[in-house]
Amino acid sequence: MASRVRETIVECLREAQSSGADDEDRCQALQTLATITNISPQNRNLVAQINGAVASLIGLSKSAASPQNVQTLALSVLFNLSLNPNLKHSLAQKDTIFHLTSLIDTPESAKLAAAYLCSLAMLNKNKAKFGVAGTVQVLVKAICGPCGPATHHLLSSLAELVQFHGNCTLAVREGAVPALMKLAESGDGEDLAGTALAILGLLARFEEGLSELKRTDRIVARMLGILKSGCFLSKEGAAEILLRLFDDSEKCFRAAAELPEFSSALAEISVGGSGRAWEKASLLMKKVMDANLY
Repeated sequence: MASRVRETIVECLREAQSSGADDEDRCQALQTLATITNISPQNRNLVAQINGAVASLIGLSKSAASPQNVQTLALSVLFNLSLNPNLKHSLAQKDTIFHLTSLIDTPESAKLAAAYLCSLAMLNKNKAKFGVAGTVQVLVKAICGPCGPATHHLLSSLAELVQFHGNCTLAVREGAVPALMKLAESGDGEDLAGTALAILGLLARFEEGLSELKRTDRIVARMLGILKSGCFLSKEGAAEILLRLFDDSEKCFRAAAELPEFSSALAEISVGGSGRAWEKASLLMKKVMDANLY
């Protein structure tokens, strides 16, 4: 069975690279490869083990001589390969990272490029490479614009990258905190708002992110607004941010005590919130009560 799959892969690669084949046949060959690599980790490894296969796919995905659909399908196959943890490091080549970063600004490729970036960034050893390539700044700039089909993938990529301290610094300097606050408070979707708050929580783990949050106008009152009306994921993110603010800043702690609805909002989550949101709200309530600020 494996030998037949390997033969199919080799034939598809040959067809995709053939200068004599028409674009429809090349696309069909790449579509077959995308299907093969989508369904099986073993098939992904088979492609990676074929001499020159990955280099050929990278070439097709970047070649200006290739039609857009050929480039996209080649990129789809590479994305599928990146789903295998053992292939993430070798696929995160410098030229590939720069190319993917350049695609973030292209509407037709941004979603797939961001998904591929996110997959590669899941490997901790790869995270610093994206900082060097300027990917973090490009992602922040992209999420500052109007929301689109790629926004969720852009946020997911940023969430992976800012777990590395250096990338957190780059994101904060580029204006990630106000951009994420805007998404968190917008009506563009619960999923986007929740992810934006989760990223803010990641930024708050480091001094640069926490300091920027403390400087944000009415930060405690705005987090309270999310605790009262946000989805469960947003409430969890807001509670996490407040915990970090309270641990670091007595000013933020006292600002919460001055808000008449703060305690009732926490109590409501403690009674009817999701598991993680309930846990964080309970910790917040304990902090407030222990401090005897009411």
